[in-house]
Amino acid sequence: MENKIRRKLNGVVISAKMNQTVIVKVDNVKVHPKFHKRYTTSKRYPAHNELAGVAAGDKVVIEESRPYSKTVNWQVISKQ
Repeated sequence: MENKIRRKLNGVVISAKMNQTVIVKVDNVKVHPKFHKRYTTSKRYPAHNELAGVAAGDKVVIEESRPYSKTVNWQVISKQ
């Protein structure tokens, strides 16, 4: 079996109300192609969570993983 490199993202937990799932907001800075101004985009990722003590406002690292459900394809690997 091949070991594929999995993407890792840093983000902030914005919701921890579900049983084993948290919603993580990841911010990305982009540069406008014409005006060269920097702006921030953000995306929300549902992530599987087995760590104890992860609450809203915590900074976490999420990693791509197998599908846990229809929408959950990421997992929390560490808390920063």
